[in-house]
Amino acid sequence: MQSPLALRHALHTHPELSGHEVDSACRVREFFRPHEPDAVVGGLGGNGVAIVFNGREPGPTIMLRSELDALPIQEANRMPHRSQQDGIAHKCGHDGHAAILCAVGAELGRRRPQRGRVVLLFQPAEETGRGALAVVDDPKFAALRPDRVFGLHNLPGFPLGQVVVRAGTFTCASRGIAVSLRGRTAHAAQPETGRSPSAAMCHVIAELAGARERFGHSGELAFATIVGARLGERAFGVAPGTAEVWATLRAATDDTMAAMVRDCEQRVRAIAGDEQLQVETGYEDVFAATVNSARAVATVRAACKGLDVAEPAEPFRWSEDFGAFTRLADGAFFGLGAGPDSRALHDEHYDFPDALIDIGADVFLRIVATCLREPAP
Repeated sequence: MQSPLALRHALHTHPELSGHEVDSACRVREFFRPHEPDAVVGGLGGNGVAIVFNGREPGPTIMLRSELDALPIQEANRMPHRSQQDGIAHKCGHDGHAAILCAVGAELGRRRPQRGRVVLLFQPAEETGRGALAVVDDPKFAALRPDRVFGLHNLPGFPLGQVVVRAGTFTCASRGIAVSLRGRTAHAAQPETGRSPSAAMCHVIAELAGARERFGHSGELAFATIVGARLGERAFGVAPGTAEVWATLRAATDDTMAAMVRDCEQRVRAIAGDEQLQVETGYEDVFAATVNSARAVATVRAACKGLDVAEPAEPFRWSEDFGAFTRLADGAFFGLGAGPDSRALHDEHYDFPDALIDIGADVFLRIVATCLREPAP
């Protein structure tokens, strides 16, 4: 029988990118074989897996969620369980989150809940923002739909094991916007015979960067980060005819994000029109805000009575696709401190702290017990 720690190390050694988590899903299913869950649902939203433990009496469905995918980052560590996949590594801790759910499942296998049922969801493709929506849209999800849903993420820089939770927005909405401008190339000696997008590109960059002033005035987190731009090629005899600008839009609420998108598109079209250019806009890595209900946060606080619990004043700026679940069911997403000396998420030297496996499992089991003792809403 494999331990959650051994499972974590195996996942870390054999990471898989979003949409390719076939081996990771198989490892999770194999872990649970000796624990005899009441149901195993595979192929959820791609490579997702749901493990179900039924209570002895009818009651609500409590879903706990972790992720399976890794990142396109080269492992810089040299520990025995380092990644064996070139250019791919678990630098966000999803291997640890999965191990936490495995520890929860091992306990539920030994001791079923008195009532209701617990669904342990191992979700694919969180890093691209597509996984949770794919799971929710999968017809197999209907039979698993929860009454309440909870998830966690490790937080480097916070005290080890500290529970970090807040009502309302926990993580921001974000999306990448790609702006393509097309004019007409010309000889560099006669640029006037073409139509260069160079001035328009600079104007677009300035307008996108100005989103903070236009939308952050009320105190809400709302801004754009320019992440790249390209104008023509390294060809000194050619005045370029194409340009691209890439930025990440970020806001604390979905309503503000929608307003930012409308504003940016209007401004980009106006700039292109003034310069007589063709323009296209596209979006990637689209994440809705993850919003916690007051009731679910109260449940987390009640379950963690006696533990170190903190409430941040503002939402976290990074994004999570967990919001797809909290739009369907009462729920909360919270953080679990990974220690003040832990490397930052997505750092090439980051490694999930093994000590968090038992801590995270204990928090989740407390939440399950608290939920199943509560009367139905």
